[in-house]
Amino acid sequence: MVTSSDDLSRFCASLFASMPRSDQRRWGEVYVRGLVEVPGRKSVRRISERLLGRRADQSLQQFVNQSSWDWRPVRERIARTAGAELASRAWVVDEVVLPKSGHSSVGVDQQFSQTLGKVLNCQLGLVVTAAGPAGTLPVNWRLMLPRSWDTDHERRARSRVPADERHCSRWRHLFDALDEMTVGWRAKPLPVIVDASRSPSADAVIRGLEGRGLKYVVRVGRSTPLARQASGAVVTVGELLARTRGSHARAQYRPGVPGPGSRYTTVLIDSSVGAGAARGAGVPHRTRKLVVGWGAEPGGVESVWLTNVESARTSDVLELLALCSRARHDLQRLGELSGLRHFEGRSFRGWHHHVTLVSAAHAYELLGRLPGADGRPPASGRATADQVEGLR
Repeated sequence: MVTSSDDLSRFCASLFASMPRSDQRRWGEVYVRGLVEVPGRKSVRRISERLLGRRADQSLQQFVNQSSWDWRPVRERIARTAGAELASRAWVVDEVVLPKSGHSSVGVDQQFSQTLGKVLNCQLGLVVTAAGPAGTLPVNWRLMLPRSWDTDHERRARSRVPADERHCSRWRHLFDALDEMTVGWRAKPLPVIVDASRSPSADAVIRGLEGRGLKYVVRVGRSTPLARQASGAVVTVGELLARTRGSHARAQYRPGVPGPGSRYTTVLIDSSVGAGAARGAGVPHRTRKLVVGWGAEPGGVESVWLTNVESARTSDVLELLALCSRARHDLQRLGELSGLRHFEGRSFRGWHHHVTLVSAAHAYELLGRLPGADGRPPASGRATADQVEGLR
């Protein structure tokens, strides 16, 4: 297991085997070691001075921002190395918010963050995190370019944005990332957990996941269309919830038993048409259900999750949601402890290099905490009411 300086060298040698030059592999180890060992802000200058005892920041900066090494095979290697140890049970999709003070860094603009619920000057990314009882690890990243960057030729040139990189929806980024993982990496598909409750395209997200044969747990809003009845009427999440609360709930919607602590209820959806039927694009699907989180007020709904995970037990879905909560918590910690927010470069390539190396540093530390490294068992993946509170 990963427990010493020599272990980190061997770990990096394996991850960076795809880098064509030996100097790239050496600088890769220096950067990862800095992310792991340097306290406080993990700037290129502080890493070089702390680890090398000399000013080597220009060489390290060049490695991160300008060097030609491809981040994609490194990410695949990280996913494979950690996947063999972590027993991941889900892929958690989340937004990455990197606040910035200037306007020159790649992808920076005044943007609305769904996570923070406000507009701020920032970079926005999308990350897919492999999550399991033993821990969580970001394995795939996308930088979401604002629409304003499509026509800002000066900033694109300065940040070396490839010509084919344009603004697109976060769901297009999601499907590109998932396709890379399942097709390019040939990774074993895991249930995808994603919050689409504020998106008007939640049904399109569900169609995209179902069309790829993926299991999912998607947080949806009350206006999300669920099914079309024989009469042609479209049933939304809100309408279904209203019917299940009343005494005249329709037979095709069968309320499940209360979840742990009577906070959650499973509602099975008996329909032969998949999500998206409201737009005439339904696809065949297996059993789907809603897992409803109820508030303190009678009849008050705090969260609704649509899933096609085969098990009908509410507790199984809650365990997946607990992993989602843990992944989000760990992602916040990466911002400071692993240097995710400390990137000082401005280039498109540099952004992808940096986040990939942050994943490598986190993988090193995570694997070092597994049984056999220090004798401690991995944390339990069982869900508790407190663990899923943050998802409401």
